[in-house]
Amino acid sequence: MGTRVISLNTDIGEGYGPWRIADDAALLKVVTDANLACGFHASDPDIMRTTCDVAASRDITVGAQVGYGDLRGFGRRFIEVDPTSITNDVLYQLGALNAFTVAAGRQTGYLKIHGALYHAAVARPDYADAVIRAIKLYDSNLPMMCQPGTSLFDAATSAGLRTIAEGYVDRAYTAEGLLVPRSISGSVITDIDECVARALKLALENRIDTFDGPPIEVVAESLCIHSDSPGAPELARAVRDALEGAGVTVAALGTRANA
Repeated sequence: MGTRVISLNTDIGEGYGPWRIADDAALLKVVTDANLACGFHASDPDIMRTTCDVAASRDITVGAQVGYGDLRGFGRRFIEVDPTSITNDVLYQLGALNAFTVAAGRQTGYLKIHGALYHAAVARPDYADAVIRAIKLYDSNLPMMCQPGTSLFDAATSAGLRTIAEGYVDRAYTAEGLLVPRSISGSVITDIDECVARALKLALENRIDTFDGPPIEVVAESLCIHSDSPGAPELARAVRDALEGAGVTVAALGTRANA
């Protein structure tokens, strides 16, 4: 059996103009993959350009984190949108990011859906199909990073897309394998030791403890640390050090950007 290889990703660029909610510079010293907001739920051209340039200099893969056009709500409010408009919104965001990844001498490595749009795509086949349609129109070789065991993951696989299975270090899971809603106390895990233990269990055992039941199987290629979690840079460093200390190779996975 070979050495386990896993990537470490974070949501990045989640500011706007002079406002920032995370220490992107510190996180970009630790992670292997950056899920960059594309201007709809957060970010702007200056943030996108800077992030892509820094990522390129550090050999970090940049993925498009697409969401609702909802800066005020940070993309975490459900909005009823015609599926055709969802497809067009995703295409728009992919095109915007592509300009900056190309300017940095790279390619967009994958797509990941943010916030309420992600949960809608998991719950509603028409929204899942709308996002998948956008990827296939843009580049059918572009992978989708998403949570294994969900209907969205299955739909992407059935549509012939390449998928990158993602596990969450700092979010609680239900016994059904979904994420506990943020409105519930305990849904976001901030204790570093607990997050490290969860990361090791995911990487070494393909399992994760759940909020309301026994541990479940989760086979993940990439582990996510949310940048807006308290102490995210310290958490990311602790997780990476623990993984590497356990013999896990931490490196970008399943993307085309560094090929």
